[in-house]
Amino acid sequence: MEKVSVIVCNFASLTEEVANKYGITQVVSRPYWPEEELLEGENIFQKMKDALRKGIKTVPKTSQPSIGVFKKYFDEALNKGNEVICITISSKISGTYNTALQTKKFFDQEKQKRIHVIDSNSIDAAETLLAIKAVEIAKEENNIDTVIDKVTSYVNETYFYGMTENPDQMEVGGRISHVLAKVLSEMQKIGMRPILHMKDGVVKAANLKMNAKNISEALFKQFEKINKKSLSEGSVFRIAISHADNISEAEKLKSLFEEKYKDQVKIDLITMTGVFIGSHVGPGTLMCGILKESNEQ
Repeated sequence: MEKVSVIVCNFASLTEEVANKYGITQVVSRPYWPEEELLEGENIFQKMKDALRKGIKTVPKTSQPSIGVFKKYFDEALNKGNEVICITISSKISGTYNTALQTKKFFDQEKQKRIHVIDSNSIDAAETLLAIKAVEIAKEENNIDTVIDKVTSYVNETYFYGMTENPDQMEVGGRISHVLAKVLSEMQKIGMRPILHMKDGVVKAANLKMNAKNISEALFKQFEKINKKSLSEGSVFRIAISHADNISEAEKLKSLFEEKYKDQVKIDLITMTGVFIGSHVGPGTLMCGILKESNEQ
């Protein structure tokens, strides 16, 4: 199909290069953080580190896109005569999906039929991978219902996990207690690294990685563990890596994938984590989205 607009919400992490390559539109909005102008740094994560150093106990406040924002993006696509595929963050951790559905009701019935909202059941780089796949499927198929069915089938083939570098930032943001932040810091010193992942659309603790030298190695080992059977069967995976101002660990993770699984892994992108996710997990966090390709390629 030629006339399809794929839109992702502001919780996806996406580079300008990838957005232009695939023609993906990202809903753009800004977080609210009055203290930001008092802080030093080239990006939001460096400013968050400076806030910790200066004892500023605030973090950027984020919110989901409004109906008005979604309507603007839907209008732009519909006015071009396009079908709209809107992929959102998991509906179990944000109201974004429901807001997009509510926005559809502001259009007449013919236009509503051209708006297709998909719950990614995930976040961040995993949402981005699903959008990339949607673009590819739309180019191969001529029927929008077939496109939507195929894209939706990949929701269960998409996996997300990550690891924070500094639990102190999660404490400042109110995500964990002071005691837990200290416990996690001590655990990391002896090579015990807790991994977070998406399960049933919610972020949960996956497990503890032992004897991992760094977060890139820990995440790579997690990939091997959860995909052991599929890897042995020759399955192919698409990977998207996002980092909260931690490009060195992101590049290490990319190298680990390519050195061992160069014929089974394709790295679609490495990108700075969007602030709407990054503000919750803090600077230094490394996250990974994985999409398992269909065997019917």
